[in-house]
Amino acid sequence: MRIAECATVLASALARATCSAPEGTPLWRTGQAVLRMASAYESDGKTFLSGDDPVNALAAFLYGLGWLHCGIASGLLVCSEKNPQCPFAAPVENVPTSHFLKLDEKTKRYARLLKTALASVTPAPAPGTHAYNFADQVLFIAGVYLQNGEREVSAGRTETALSCFSYGHGWLDAGAESGFFAIHANRGIFTVD
Repeated sequence: MRIAECATVLASALARATCSAPEGTPLWRTGQAVLRMASAYESDGKTFLSGDDPVNALAAFLYGLGWLHCGIASGLLVCSEKNPQCPFAAPVENVPTSHFLKLDEKTKRYARLLKTALASVTPAPAPGTHAYNFADQVLFIAGVYLQNGEREVSAGRTETALSCFSYGHGWLDAGAESGFFAIHANRGIFTVD
C-alpha cells in the first residue's frame, strides 16, 4: 500500500466516524478525544508527506488509525463504513533510500516504545467486567502488532514493521485515554494528561 493510500484510508474512516454516546456525556467527551487525536495524526501525516518525510507520515497515519479503530471497537465511536479498508492488506511501499536511516531509527525506537507501553499499563476496570475484557483485548491486539512488527523487521520489511508498531501503540494509547488502563509507569509516553 502506498503511504498516500494510508492517508486516504484514515481520512475515509474519519469522515464516517461519529461519537455513539449522547452529546455532553462523559462517554461522548471521551469519543470526541479519540476523534481529535485520530484527526490530529491525519493532519500531521499530511504535513509530513507534503514535506517529503514519508517515514513520519507513515507512522502518523497508522498511529491515527490505531486510535480510530480502538474507538470503534470500544463502542465509543460508530463508523458508517461497513468494512473499512485494512491498512495491512498489502505491504507498505518502500521509502526512498535517502530516508533509510530515519526509517531504521524510528522503527527501532517505536518497537521499544510499544514494548515499554505494554509493560506500563494494566486493565483499570474490575476483573470480570465487559470493560476489563475489552482492556485485555486491547493488550492482546497491541501485543500482536508488536510481534508482527518484530517479524517484519526480521523479514526486512521495515516500513511494514513501523506501521505495525505505530498502529499497536495507537490502540494502546487510545485505550489509556479512554480509561481502560491504569498507567503504572512511563506515563510520559501516553497522551493522557
